[in-house]
Amino acid sequence: MPYRLPHLHKAIQQGAIRVGCAGWGLTSAVGSHFPGEGSHLDRYAQVLTCVEINSSFYKPHRADTYANWALSVPASFRFSVKVPKAITHDARLVGCEALIDEFLAAAGQLGDGLGCWLVQLPPSLAFEAEVAQAFFTALRERTPLPVAFEARHPSWFSTEAAALLKSAHIAYVDADPIPDDCEIGHRADESLVYVRLHGSPELYKSSYDYTYLDELARTLQQRSKKGAQVWCVFDNTAAGAAQPNALHLMERLRLHHK
Repeated sequence: MPYRLPHLHKAIQQGAIRVGCAGWGLTSAVGSHFPGEGSHLDRYAQVLTCVEINSSFYKPHRADTYANWALSVPASFRFSVKVPKAITHDARLVGCEALIDEFLAAAGQLGDGLGCWLVQLPPSLAFEAEVAQAFFTALRERTPLPVAFEARHPSWFSTEAAALLKSAHIAYVDADPIPDDCEIGHRADESLVYVRLHGSPELYKSSYDYTYLDELARTLQQRSKKGAQVWCVFDNTAAGAAQPNALHLMERLRLHHK
């Protein structure tokens, strides 16, 4: 399998590298790698260092649900929370201040465990400067946390869009596979690297081979050496590939660190 993230190789003080999955449900195939008792999240968080809460995209969670999740993990563990589709897909970033307030109030109960926000746009949503500026301003007025931005329309990868993202301290997601014509040509916020691996060639199902993961480990370490906060999230969960891939990457990172 060819290595598909060459645009990560541009290096950006040493930052932390977090590895996790989009969700923490454990299968019997990997159960032995997550020992201990308690919930799946309890066990997951003893091994991997972050998780992406993807379910928040589909439905709102209660504030006390977020608070309980925060109590289930070590102090060093971090959550990424995906912004609801009611904001990104239904409202299409327009006039959604009340929705942002509601979402941030609930997810904010993760406290110190809250690491960053993930904003994923629909492929049909093109860049419009005024809409983007208004949305990012509303978001930044409400939260200083890092934001990973996964656009899937080519217009978001222009010089103008990248400059707007950079001014709002928002980072592009390094996604695999990369949507057509969505290669990152102009970096936005470089203090955050957020790699999101959906599986390829079969979206959400395919596993990544060891050669790919070994090269990815070296690349992530290169990026972290220059001070970026680095997240790598495996979203190839549909056939159970995410956790084995994450575990292998963690092992390669430990070996490279020696």
